[in-house]
Amino acid sequence: MEELRIIISGGGTGGHIFPAVSIADAIRRKRPDARILFVGAEGRMEMQRVPAAGYDIKGLPVAGFDRKNLLNNVGVLLKLMRSRKMAREILNEFKPQVAVGVGGYASGPTLNVAGAMGIPTLLQEQNSYAGVTNKLLAKKAHRICVAYDGMERFFPKERIIFTGNPVRQNLLSAPGREEAVKSFGLDPEKRTLLIVGGSLGARSLNESVLNNLHLIRQQTEVQFVWQTGKFYSNEIRETLAQRGKPDNLVVTDFIADMAAAYAAADLVISRAGAGSISEFCLLGKPVILVPSPNVAEDHQTKNAQALVQKDAAIMVADAEARRTLLPMAINTAMDKKLLARLAGNIRLLARPNAADDIADEVIKLAERR
Repeated sequence: MEELRIIISGGGTGGHIFPAVSIADAIRRKRPDARILFVGAEGRMEMQRVPAAGYDIKGLPVAGFDRKNLLNNVGVLLKLMRSRKMAREILNEFKPQVAVGVGGYASGPTLNVAGAMGIPTLLQEQNSYAGVTNKLLAKKAHRICVAYDGMERFFPKERIIFTGNPVRQNLLSAPGREEAVKSFGLDPEKRTLLIVGGSLGARSLNESVLNNLHLIRQQTEVQFVWQTGKFYSNEIRETLAQRGKPDNLVVTDFIADMAAAYAAADLVISRAGAGSISEFCLLGKPVILVPSPNVAEDHQTKNAQALVQKDAAIMVADAEARRTLLPMAINTAMDKKLLARLAGNIRLLARPNAADDIADEVIKLAERR
């Protein structure tokens, strides 16, 4: 059997990196002989996260376009030209049988050059609204793996495969709820509300907590775990020192053990990134989604709406969050029937075998080559 050589390209955020590593792990389980090389963007988080997961990575000097100030894009175009040249050199040297794109800056030049060189390509689109890069790359892609219905709006229907999004499998090896709640120093008899705005944090979620400290203090049946994000942690620590931290509120800048945090939570408040949503589906977690307004094509709102239409989540607009989010979340956490309905409906959307299904398609393309 010929040695399997696969390039996986993309990154920029955890939402792109976790699925990429999950796909690589699934390929390795099926074909331990496979050689896998990642191609990322210099200075982005994949340059640390991918080696930590045990894979080699090469960085391209690629950067995103500035849509607000077009003059800034002269340098971006020069970086893109250099990145294409470097991508060609990497592909010539590594000689992959297939190139996989997971979205993010680096996947553009890598997959574009791979397609021009006649190397089969597979795209993984995580969101319900396709990104610009993937829409352009889809013209030459052999397979496009998607996680939402209706993606033929963006891609050729005959090349779409509905696989779902790969998720971090370690979330499934979580402790039981009681043990998880106690690990945060909280009471298993009370409802637990988890507020998480991503590793850097989310200003509107944080301000909705700070604006409602009095309401949190009044709760005798609900307790809170709040991940502020590292970016906001000092400012929040100072504010809480002045106003006093409620006893039923656990505050942390970063949660290393998300499996325990999810296991403890009866209800989650979160941004609407595709990766997070796939995790909530897999775990059957009731969730209130607050889409980030700072993402391309407002794709988080579209991700959230896809769940709301199936009565599988609640959505609060970012602009409304500071005023309405916390009171609504507390009422939801106290409504057992509503929590059970949301949990049941979101679990129906889970695709637990997504990484394996995508890995099968990658291996098939490589073997055909």
